[in-house]
Amino acid sequence: MDTVRSTSGSRHEILERRKRERLRAERKRKMLIRRIISGAALLAFIAIIVVIIVSATSCAKKRKAAKAALAGDVAASESSDSKRPNPEAASIAKKAEPDYPFVNQNPIVDGMIKVGDTHFIAGYEANRTSSTIYPPEEISQSTYSILIDASTGEIVAGQNEKDRMYPASMTKVMTLLVAVEHIKNLDDTIYVSQEAADWSYSHGGSAVNWSVGEKITVKDLLYGCILSSGADACYDLAVYVAGSLDGFVDLMNAKVDELGLSGTTHFTNCAGFYDDNHYTTVYDMALIMKAAAENDLCREVMSAHIYTTPMTDEHPEGILISNWFLRRIEDKETKGEVLCAKTGFVNESGNCAVSYMLSDSGTPYICCTGHAHSGWRAIYDHVGLYYNYTK
Repeated sequence: MDTVRSTSGSRHEILERRKRERLRAERKRKMLIRRIISGAALLAFIAIIVVIIVSATSCAKKRKAAKAALAGDVAASESSDSKRPNPEAASIAKKAEPDYPFVNQNPIVDGMIKVGDTHFIAGYEANRTSSTIYPPEEISQSTYSILIDASTGEIVAGQNEKDRMYPASMTKVMTLLVAVEHIKNLDDTIYVSQEAADWSYSHGGSAVNWSVGEKITVKDLLYGCILSSGADACYDLAVYVAGSLDGFVDLMNAKVDELGLSGTTHFTNCAGFYDDNHYTTVYDMALIMKAAAENDLCREVMSAHIYTTPMTDEHPEGILISNWFLRRIEDKETKGEVLCAKTGFVNESGNCAVSYMLSDSGTPYICCTGHAHSGWRAIYDHVGLYYNYTK
């Protein structure tokens, strides 16, 4: 009996021992699996870190190479002390080369000058006739307004058109015209100045918002001046052309005198900031637009609805700028197509605008309005004048 019990106990112990061994083996297996998984995760993490480091190193090398290339461009185009080109020296060089390719080259034949697909009457004078209309309020609510048939010089409609007003950013039509007449190469490069940003900001002006030191072209400045009404673009454009703001303003007023408008128009700055001595009339402003529209390059810039500046390190996708007047009026019924336009606003001028339209009959018209109560009202005043009084 005792022998049976002893044998039974031995078997039980053996079974228990085997059970414990199986449990230990299972625990070892699970631990090994956990270690393998942890090791794989660690290896994956290390691989990710290595990829990030390699990518960052590669990007750093590319940036360094780009900066080296840019430095090479700067060294080739600037003086040995690596400063920005001296604007006064550039201006002096231009004055020694009188053949400016972007000055209006269209000939006058039989008193008419070809402008794109139409003809303007030569000269910068417009006259009232017995049929000149005083537009009622339901047509135009602007305090000042004028509509000129550019093919005849007839004032089709007008209200207070020779009363003094402040042109605000319509000034930039003259800024564009003067700049275009004094440049030789649209691909000349400049470096955006801190002074331009400060000048625009201190006067509460609109800006293209390039980065200080960003390398751009003269062509970019022209579009920035008109489409985004950038005071920063105007500043650097003025310094590029004339060496200083005052020098450029002198050129603007010389152009005013050339157009025969010096008795009623005077500029003190190139952006249209308010100054009591910075004034014009809608009559004069319409004739300044006429002169600008007669210039092929000016007309090209003022007729652009959108423009994207080139890609730079600071703006890899460029900057998209728009002529909002053209984009807002393009779907309105004007009995023609508004080809060029520039708006403006300061408190003293209200909302103002000047535009050029080619009617469905092929007749060119120029419209200018001032002191509307809103930007949209200025647009609708142009729509009303064009729709009701053109042919």
